[in-house]
Amino acid sequence: MSLNLKSFLSVGFRPFFFLAGIYAVLSVFLWMGIYSFFLDLRPTNIPSVYWHAHEMIFGYSLAVIAGFLLTAVKNWTGFNTIKGVPLLLLTIPWITSRVLMFTEWLPLIFPIISDTLFILLLFVILIRPIIKSKQWRNFGVIIKLAFLLSSNIIFYLGVTGAIPGGIRIGLYSALYMVVALIVLIGGRVIPFFIEKGVGYPVKLKKFPFMTIASLISFVSFFAFDIWDTYSIYSAVSAGIIAIILIIRLYGWYTPGIWKKPLLWVLYLAYTSIVIGFVLKVLSYTHGIGAHLSVHSFAYGGIGLSTLGMMSRVSWGHTGRSIQSPPKLVGYLFMLLVAGFILRVFCPLIFPTRYILFMIFSQIAWICAFSGFIFTYTRLFFGPRVDENK
Repeated sequence: MSLNLKSFLSVGFRPFFFLAGIYAVLSVFLWMGIYSFFLDLRPTNIPSVYWHAHEMIFGYSLAVIAGFLLTAVKNWTGFNTIKGVPLLLLTIPWITSRVLMFTEWLPLIFPIISDTLFILLLFVILIRPIIKSKQWRNFGVIIKLAFLLSSNIIFYLGVTGAIPGGIRIGLYSALYMVVALIVLIGGRVIPFFIEKGVGYPVKLKKFPFMTIASLISFVSFFAFDIWDTYSIYSAVSAGIIAIILIIRLYGWYTPGIWKKPLLWVLYLAYTSIVIGFVLKVLSYTHGIGAHLSVHSFAYGGIGLSTLGMMSRVSWGHTGRSIQSPPKLVGYLFMLLVAGFILRVFCPLIFPTRYILFMIFSQIAWICAFSGFIFTYTRLFFGPRVDENK
């Protein structure tokens, strides 16, 4: 495999999806060592459980978001986003933050600066073409990026003790912003992908009013849950969101999705988010641990949707047919679904085997993303196939 840096830095998804895949493997491998095998590895001045939560959102997830939006905004607006040396420079604060977050002997201020700088630069880079093109419909996506920036700052202020409870507020608000981003973008692209991709004529039910209903209920849930995770108001708003998303999934369903891995993975990712909201309700009514809903959102919703979108975008935007993805990806998706079941449902049924199920789910995650890197690295560093014709 030849390493073509010009191709690698030609569009945002290439370096950031590559980095996200590498970090998905590396960070969970380190977390497995810390939590499951009690290795003495210490992130900078932050309890390891918070380091893990922070890095899965602001490390892995934000890298995927950056790669996706740098590519999508270019398509939405018709204006080029950065490439070449500027794109390479944008990766530097992201990489620096990941390293500094695991460097015990440096003050915390260094990862704070680099982490904040990365999100701020990404926000500025993305907002300019949207304003130029007056694509106000997509402005909400950028607003969510601003919320992620503020959530990260609140998290760090919580770590330093400047804001009591800031760690929890920062992490939960960031998690819900990423989920909201998936719900928003998924609501646009999943039915479109299904209609164009199942291989037969189908007109799905879109329920346009559900977009406003889900937004209002999500804002209510966000406010109530950040204030009090186990309140009745949080549970009711979570239940309303679950019903709305179930109606959406019903309208999007057609049997042909199960023959197309790039379709069913996104459908199941959306389903995982629904399950997360249902578990939020059950945490209030039946005392189920909140960590199960968190991992339904994170492992299932974020994990499946990001792996699915990275696989789809990387294949299609290098000039290859979406109808003929690599055969391995379906097995990678199934591996991640199995890990989701092990992480969320098995501890619910067999709580005494929690650590064992966690280890197996971590292994499933590592194997799935290792397979992604193995399959797609040559695409990231190679030219589009239609450039060779």
